[in-house]
Amino acid sequence: MSSLGNFDPNAILRGAQLTLVGVHRALQNPALFTSNHYRQAALAVAAGIAIRILVAIPVEGVRLLLWIISFTVDMDHAQWDESVVGGLHFLEHTVLQVPFFLMTLMRYITPTLDQMFMDSLRWVDQTYVQKHKSEDPHSLRAMYYPNLQQYPLHVPNDKRQKTPMKQALTMFAIKYGRKAGISLTVLALSYLPYVGRFVLPAASFHTFQKSVGPQPAGAIFAASLIMPRRYLVSFLQAYFSSRTLMRELLEPYFARVKYTKEQKQVWFKDRAGVLFGFGLGFYAFVKIPMFGVLIYGLAEASTAYLITKVTEPPPPPSEAEEYKQESLRWKNKHEFLSLPWQNLDIPNLEMLKEKLQPETRQTPRKQFS
Repeated sequence: MSSLGNFDPNAILRGAQLTLVGVHRALQNPALFTSNHYRQAALAVAAGIAIRILVAIPVEGVRLLLWIISFTVDMDHAQWDESVVGGLHFLEHTVLQVPFFLMTLMRYITPTLDQMFMDSLRWVDQTYVQKHKSEDPHSLRAMYYPNLQQYPLHVPNDKRQKTPMKQALTMFAIKYGRKAGISLTVLALSYLPYVGRFVLPAASFHTFQKSVGPQPAGAIFAASLIMPRRYLVSFLQAYFSSRTLMRELLEPYFARVKYTKEQKQVWFKDRAGVLFGFGLGFYAFVKIPMFGVLIYGLAEASTAYLITKVTEPPPPPSEAEEYKQESLRWKNKHEFLSLPWQNLDIPNLEMLKEKLQPETRQTPRKQFS
């Protein structure tokens, strides 16, 4: 299947729809409203406020400096002061994505998000069993939570390492610093005379031709030539950040099922459209000031529901190697993308079979719940 087949508009819209369905399913979980999660939610809101204050410090510092300068320089008719403040705000929130960076950093500080993912995965299994309680148990799909919770959790807590937390934070900071450096470099080059106006369109073409192919990427390149710089930067950063968010949200799964780098690339590419739509939907919500961290936790809970749509239930850890190889491709992709919109949360695969063409009716198990 072509890259465009993995990244077609229908797949992206299905991913965005899963954002809403996943939130609905997660909020039905009574375990999400325990005293422990209430406490974590309060801490998340507090962290959101702290992040808001930290990000605002540089901008307010510049405002204070300009206010002091105004005592010696007449700035009543000047506009460059507001341009400086606006540019700094744009640089922090859109180019460098500082709030988003601080938010994702929390994963390395507290295990709450991992626990929320696993609790939600158990709830998805329980809901599935409840929906099919009148059916033959042998005809139901395998469960996700019981086997996945047996997998060893590969996180930076190995006692053999001298500074596991420091190492994890350092690697995260280096990865973010590299991305921030590239973003700043591309933005700076876009201000060069003559050739600068082609820098961001070229960057957009290079970015999207790997995902959607050269022809759609060429159309994006053409549109980029007439798009204002600020909107184009926002567009590119939304694309990169939603992909980063999706990878972070899937970390509890990949921290247990350890794919190689090459295997993970195939896994993501085969599900690119749905994952992008899902990540983009939550990216728009996590940018809400102060409450973004709280929504980030809800996104993690919803990701457990996403997993049950895009991959098979894991077997016991002893069969992990065979499972990893077989699960690289999304087996029920065509069936899922062919579902009627109102039946995305369809509880019985037999209903699905009646709606599909004969050549797509055969499937080894019920996966949609």
